[in-house]
Amino acid sequence: MRKRGRAGATHAGTAGGGRGRARTASLAANAPAAVSHSRAGLRLAFLAAAVSLVTAFMSAAAPIPLYNIYRAEDGFTNPGISMAIVTYSLGTIVGLLVLGRLSNHLGRRVPAIASLGLLLLGCLLLLNVHQIGVLLAARALMGVGTGLASSSLTSYVVDAAPTRPEWLASVASSQGPMLGLTLGAVASGAMVQFGQWPRQLIFEVCAGFLLLSAALVAMSPETAAPRPGAWRSLLPKLGVPARVRPLLPAAGSIFISTWATGAFYQAFVPALLEDQLHTGSPLVLGLVFACYMASSVLGAPLGGRLSALTAQRGGMIVFVAGMNSAAAAIYNSSLPVFIAATIVAGMGQGIAVSAATRGLLHGTRIVDRAPIFSVIYLLCYGGATILSLIAGGLSGILPLTYIALGYGGLALVAALFTIVRSPDLIW
Repeated sequence: MRKRGRAGATHAGTAGGGRGRARTASLAANAPAAVSHSRAGLRLAFLAAAVSLVTAFMSAAAPIPLYNIYRAEDGFTNPGISMAIVTYSLGTIVGLLVLGRLSNHLGRRVPAIASLGLLLLGCLLLLNVHQIGVLLAARALMGVGTGLASSSLTSYVVDAAPTRPEWLASVASSQGPMLGLTLGAVASGAMVQFGQWPRQLIFEVCAGFLLLSAALVAMSPETAAPRPGAWRSLLPKLGVPARVRPLLPAAGSIFISTWATGAFYQAFVPALLEDQLHTGSPLVLGLVFACYMASSVLGAPLGGRLSALTAQRGGMIVFVAGMNSAAAAIYNSSLPVFIAATIVAGMGQGIAVSAATRGLLHGTRIVDRAPIFSVIYLLCYGGATILSLIAGGLSGILPLTYIALGYGGLALVAALFTIVRSPDLIW
């Protein structure tokens, strides 16, 4: 049996050798919520948490290839679809603000299973969508579910991750959502185009995976001991360790710009593919979205080989190059260039986001992780929500090509801000 006290200095930490080990020893005594487990138990917990995190976001991405079908068959509008993205993001923000610290008091497993249950309810609602209100209700439920998953499951992943390689915890926790979004979009696109029940099959599959994930979590050991104060934790409150605060401006610009771009791909790229790039295939739509997310997953380990400071700055330079090339490709109606640029942008996102997460997690105690992840995802979803509201309103009066150019400009501003404001104290 080994003490889970290494949670005191995160294995998501970076190079630092003896300094990192000394920090681990000094902080371990301050992690009263740590729980002792065998290595086999921790491996099971890591597997269950990682699979559940991917499954949660896979379910969240499942409706994306159906948006054009909802437009064509049910008369949904671009602003209406944009509002579905906003509703999902608002639900996530509510989940983070109200439920984000719950796993510090109930342990990781109960909130994790609850998050999977909310996503399951959202999938059941999506089995029969013909009115915009049903879509909004389902997306709100799924938003709250992913908000709760974003704090509980990501903390569970970091708690249980092996100490080697050191970047594994930050990559798994930051890129698990990207992998889930990739799988959800591709699987949904394929099932919509080739499945016998195009509007229902993907949600039935997601429901099965959610039930399996909940069973895995239920079988896994707890990594954070329950403690009093669960009801008080429901009062919205944000806070991060003092060491983290100087890192938030640069990290926030990365999270906001990259996740806002993900919302752009969900809300507007389906229509852009059909109108500007001349393809209405749900599978192609799913693959295009997957190009952005999958390349993010591939880029994250590359960033793990660099210092967090270098990876943040370099990742954002790659991201802005990809996004502006994608905007130009849309303007010139070039699907191959758009796909290539999307891959480049996703790669830059993966490098920058995982590096920002790594910097924020370095040296954290186990009780600090859920609040840190709550702040991370509040920045992600809050920025995406505000920008989606603005873009959705503008989409009624401006061509979508102009909206795409606007997101390219956002990427440029975020990259410049990150380069200027990334503190040198990032390891």
